[in-house]
Order: sequence, then C-alpha cells, then structure tokens
Amino acid sequence: MCDKCSENLHQPVAPSRRSMMLLAGSALAATAFGGSAFAKEAKAPPKPQNVLSPDAALKRLMEGNTRYVSGVSRRHDFKHEREALVGGQNPYAAVLSCADSRIAPEYAFDSGRGDLFVCRVAGNFAGDETVASMEYTVAVLGTPLILVLGHDNCGAVDATIKSLKDDKPLPGHIPSLVAAIAPAVKTAAQQSGNALDNAIRQNVLDNVAKLKSAAPILNAAVEQGKLKVVGGIYRLSTGSVELIAQG
Repeated sequence: MCDKCSENLHQPVAPSRRSMMLLAGSALAATAFGGSAFAKEAKAPPKPQNVLSPDAALKRLMEGNTRYVSGVSRRHDFKHEREALVGGQNPYAAVLSCADSRIAPEYAFDSGRGDLFVCRVAGNFAGDETVASMEYTVAVLGTPLILVLGHDNCGAVDATIKSLKDDKPLPGHIPSLVAAIAPAVKTAAQQSGNALDNAIRQNVLDNVAKLKSAAPILNAAVEQGKLKVVGGIYRLSTGSVELIAQG
C-alpha cells in the first residue's frame, strides 16, 4: 500500500451536506415525536400519578367533576406543583373547551397544575392549530385522553344558527367561527327537538369524530389503544359534565 493510500485510511471522511440534513431531520423527528419515550426512561415523569390508561384517565376526570359539583374540591398544593413541573409536564387528559368565561376545565374537573392540557376557542371546534396542539400532547407528552367539551346555551353556536337563518354575515373575523360550526348546525336542523341543544350536541360529536380520525398521529394512537377521544356537555346550572360520546 502506498503512503498516500495509507494516509487516506486514517483521514476522517467529511459527511455530505445531504447526509447532514438527513441526520438533523431524523434527530428533530425523534425529539418531537419519540423523545417522550426516551425521556420517561431517563427520569420519572414530574407527576407519576398522571401516567394512566385512557379508561383510568376518563374515570379520574369524571371523579373530579363529581367533587366539583358536590362542592368538595380538593386543596391543591400549587407551590410544590410549580416546582415539580419546572422541568416538564405529563398531563393525564387534554380538553378542547369553549372559550366561554363560565367554563373553566381546571375547576370543573378539580384538577391540579399540570394535570390538563387545555385548548379553548369559542364553539369548541378543532381547527388546524387545535389538531396540531392535540397531536403534540398525545405524541410528545403521552396524554391518553382527549375530551371535547361543549356547554348548554353556547353563544357561538347560537350566533351561527342565527347567521345562517338570516343569511347575514357577522362582523370582523367572527364568520370564521360560523364557518367552522355551520356543518353541525345544518346537520342538527334535520333533527327534532330544540335547535340550539341539538346543534351544541352535534358540534361536540363532529369534533370528536374529527380528532379520532385525524391522521397520521391521533388516529394511530386511537387504533393502538393509547388514546381515547370522548365528548361531553357542561351544564351551566349545576357544573356537571354529561358524557355523550365515550369513544
């Protein structure tokens, strides 16, 4: 072997730009969607009690609502919870709720800090950003349960009904809410009974179906039994949550 060849054998080979980009992309994907598994192996989750099966998570959520309705909510140690959660989070449930000021999921389910991953928007519908947020909590944080939470007398649904009936667009960016809720309102219009109650219920059912079928992350988690997506209606007069779709 010549001296030149011998030298080349000991020279480090510089990676190509393409291989570097592929490596970086793989690392990013592992961090975003597989990192949670490695993190759990390396250290215990900040709230070990939040590591639950989908069914156990739903049971815990509804037990919290029962305490809230009965007026016997627990005293939460927010100071130590803040300290425990500085380095991470592992909520046991995610909630897609209406932005109505009368509905506060953390109170309604008597939960502590770090227990619920909450997305709120008027009309509790799953737009692209909400679907992405739910993908994050399921794929990265390992959340086993999603609840779509509607409520009676929902102003966003009522406004959609009136806008469609009068064929009169609402001001500002509110028409975007109407467009998102309109399919549920139109379906409910074919049902007997109270138009508003039917539309509120249908809107919850539609968004449960949308999240359950959202590819490629949420639908796969549902099929693998790692995720349950359910729907409920919050009753303003009592604070109770009625489950109407349980996965």
